[in-house]
Amino acid sequence: QRILRLAEMCRRLETEEEKVLPFYPSSLDEWEQQKARRVLEELASEPLARILKDYVGLERFWQRFNKAKLEEKGLERARAALLDRNQDLRRLLQQYLAGATINQKVPKDSHPL
Repeated sequence: QRILRLAEMCRRLETEEEKVLPFYPSSLDEWEQQKARRVLEELASEPLARILKDYVGLERFWQRFNKAKLEEKGLERARAALLDRNQDLRRLLQQYLAGATINQKVPKDSHPL
């Protein structure tokens, strides 16, 4: 109940794009979506199915949660790629600086670059 109340409060803070567009389109065909709606509208005979009906309102929450997790993982990968790139650039800079400070007394040594 608390999560649902917080979701309703946060709904006012959503951008227009978030209100209009879903977080990701459904991969179901139209007839599959209609079938799913009919199943949700039916009276459940099993106890677990009746309990799960109470949590249908959390679907939007789980969509947002999953979207946030996906973005987090994407950012972690991007950060790791940037750290690798940074290390490569630092290594190249060190090689360049080492080559720029070569002692003129030993011109026959090969240049590090």
